[in-house]
Amino acid sequence: MYNKIIGIIYGGYSSENHISKLSCNNVFNVLKDNYKNLFKVEISHDKWVVYDKNNDSYFINKKEFSFVINSKLKRFDLVINMIHGSPGEDGEFAKYLNKLNIHNNSLTPDIARLTQDKFNCNKKAKSIGINTPNNIKLENKNDLKLIYDKIKFPCFVKPNSGGSSIGVSKVNELNDLENAVNIAFKEDEIILIEEFIEGREFSVGAIEWKNKLKILPITEIKTKNIFFDFEAKYNGKSEEITPAKISNKLHNQLKLNILKIYKEFNLKGIVRCEFIVKNNKAYLLDINNIPGMTKESIIIKQLKIAKIPLKNYYDSVIHKHLK
Repeated sequence: MYNKIIGIIYGGYSSENHISKLSCNNVFNVLKDNYKNLFKVEISHDKWVVYDKNNDSYFINKKEFSFVINSKLKRFDLVINMIHGSPGEDGEFAKYLNKLNIHNNSLTPDIARLTQDKFNCNKKAKSIGINTPNNIKLENKNDLKLIYDKIKFPCFVKPNSGGSSIGVSKVNELNDLENAVNIAFKEDEIILIEEFIEGREFSVGAIEWKNKLKILPITEIKTKNIFFDFEAKYNGKSEEITPAKISNKLHNQLKLNILKIYKEFNLKGIVRCEFIVKNNKAYLLDINNIPGMTKESIIIKQLKIAKIPLKNYYDSVIHKHLK
């Protein structure tokens, strides 16, 4: 049993904070019996709070990311990042921890920021030979009329950052565009109007495991909704087939794509990429550098089929950073 002080951070400043809490709870529960000083750490605009195994709470000193129990100062030896969206997935919290020389499993801040900036992430992906849907960046809703002639329907309107399909709308005609734009701008200061590609959707996970990069069993997503939105992801409105029933040719294409993305973007840890496939051609939709770890999350199901217990994976993460 480790005596090191380990914190799992969750929450954050985006609308994904509830999913982040569920992810944290799931990972915490599989690790708590083997790590004496394991804590959950809630990060929000209002408070930074540590919770122990009895759910007793302690306030964080933000200057040094420490807390006090029974008059004894506690500093974290390792922080496991479970914040979906800002400030976890965009690299801001990693930047803060790095300044304090606290070990953490996050990507480097610059790379994390790039994966959360969908517009520039797509540009980077295209530069290394990965197909992506075409999109238009919009920073001011008053400029919407200036780009009407460039928009083809149907299309997607989405925040430039964030995940879980929050703030995303499928728009079939011009009359519905303004409302979709307003919804997206509630989530981010920059939004994208993205080409709609009709095809089969796949989720592909990659993981550092036993000193090698391993591609997890591929999942095909068949949604009961208009697209794979928040309800489909978390409220059972989709069918997820793992492993996907696909040809060897398509399997190899998806595998090679995520291998290239993982290496060229300098990713690490566990990552999930979403693709849409049309006419046997894969298009990258999204890179999740902190994928959901709830009991219902795709990556959890992929790990199970790959026979990699969640506990064993996080044991390896902890050992890597605290050896």
